[in-house]
Amino acid sequence: MHRLETLPEAIAERLKMPVEFSLRRVINATGVILHTNLGRAPLSRQALDHLVEVALGYSNLEFDLETGERGSRDVHVESLLLSVLGEAANLAGFAGAHRAIVVNNCAAATYLVLHSLAKGKEVLVSRGELVEIGGGFRIPEILSASGAILTEVGTTNRTRLSDYEEALTLNTGLILRVHQSNFSMEGFVESPRLAELVALGKRANVPVFIDQGTGQLGSFFSSAGAAGGFTLAHCIAHGCDLVTVSGDKLLGGPQCGILAGKKDLVERIRKNPLFRTFRVDKLVYAALEATLAAYFSRQTEQIPILRMLDTPPEQIKQRCERVVEGINSRFSAIVVATESVIGGGTAPNAKLPSYAASLRCPGTDAPALLSALRRLDPPIIGRIQDEQVLLDLRTVEPEADSYLIAAINGIPSTTGEAAS
Repeated sequence: MHRLETLPEAIAERLKMPVEFSLRRVINATGVILHTNLGRAPLSRQALDHLVEVALGYSNLEFDLETGERGSRDVHVESLLLSVLGEAANLAGFAGAHRAIVVNNCAAATYLVLHSLAKGKEVLVSRGELVEIGGGFRIPEILSASGAILTEVGTTNRTRLSDYEEALTLNTGLILRVHQSNFSMEGFVESPRLAELVALGKRANVPVFIDQGTGQLGSFFSSAGAAGGFTLAHCIAHGCDLVTVSGDKLLGGPQCGILAGKKDLVERIRKNPLFRTFRVDKLVYAALEATLAAYFSRQTEQIPILRMLDTPPEQIKQRCERVVEGINSRFSAIVVATESVIGGGTAPNAKLPSYAASLRCPGTDAPALLSALRRLDPPIIGRIQDEQVLLDLRTVEPEADSYLIAAINGIPSTTGEAAS
């Protein structure tokens, strides 16, 4: 009865408490650069500044400042994007012959292409590219949902140009090549070169559509073991008719789907009523514009994920040593060699040599210590390896190192009783 009597007061006190946001900043110490569960690519300071500037008041999102009439939201990134792509592919006239649009993610961009250009028509796809990515997204299912007809060619491990040629009919709408995303095949494998596929498309008058996905502009981390032949620059340089990518992967921008292609094809896609349902808002345009500006001005060091990819292991080791030196003796902390990964469904074989701070605490097992780190504000997200908690500093901005030391030292000693 006492608890019922005090319930109104308890409710009143709870209502006075400040709202705790569910979406929070975390420290990513997992070593996974594009961690999908942690929001993939962090935005650059320049992107954040531009986003805040646009968000604080009104903007010219769909207003032409020159004429005073209604404008198009596409213009804020289209010319910049086409300039960046053309320069990366070393194609001087690329911008004049192509157009680009932005939608809410790469899956939406892929669906929009299929629905606009191949509804009721056959789409040729290698059996080795009928992929499933996170969240149960499957290429055959999106083809079916778009109204396109899937025509499988080749086998799982070997698809030849002749397989595409033999599958062509008068009802073929597209030739589709899909990035394998989160797996790779080795050994007895074969697939036609992109230049051969594009030449076939031209002969048959069938557009070649590349779901490049990763947003990797050039071969800037080929030393990490990533495939260098499926970059945006490669696709553009070889004359693909359409290409789609994710903005929040290796491009280093906000979540969005970017579609670039031949003018006539993109114009047809823009006329699809579904285009409006997939469009993005002013905040995405602001963040993407600032990200593309960094590429255009050759200041890619501003983009966090590119800095992480480029950081030499020795620098990470030195930071780990300073962090370990600052952690008090209640913990057993040492520096260990490890490997970072790209993540985000981009380069499954890519590994980057790195270093991590290894943490153990007497009387505390690794899962309990990892849980204690997640309860900090902001939470620290690490990983467990060989019964130790590893904090890989490749994915931690250097200005957060002092926070790591203070936060770890401040973990209550009672938090860490070993799990039974």
